[in-house]
Amino acid sequence: MSDRIFSVGWLAVCLVIAVSMWQMEVPFSYEPVGPKAFPLLLAALMTLCCIVLIVRPDAGSISVDSPLLAKGAMLITVLLAYATLFSVLGFPLSTALMVMSVSRIFGGSWATSTVTAASIAVGSFLLFDRLLEVSLPLGGLFG
Repeated sequence: MSDRIFSVGWLAVCLVIAVSMWQMEVPFSYEPVGPKAFPLLLAALMTLCCIVLIVRPDAGSISVDSPLLAKGAMLITVLLAYATLFSVLGFPLSTALMVMSVSRIFGGSWATSTVTAASIAVGSFLLFDRLLEVSLPLGGLFG
């Protein structure tokens, strides 16, 4: 039953994402598909997954305890901070901070979290900016 409740709630989130992306007006587009395509595709895939979970939920029930709820709340906070600080701090720094925070939430040591965060931030920046030619903000510190 908890699968269905979660799926209905997440389905509402998917619909909000889809409607807001559909209504988004971009004055110019320098990429072939534009900025709407990726969020709309993700919203469609998440909607499909929600429908599957509503129709055929997991047979076993999962009990959610306080530490798991706390981790979920921390993850939501980290992702909201990432979205807020993305243009201010830039892609490399905000991504590194987000990856380090998520790694620490799931029990990673400071050393592995730092190495992982730096690797993912630099690697994904090079992948998107250089290879895929997607412009990413560098932020005030780097740009």
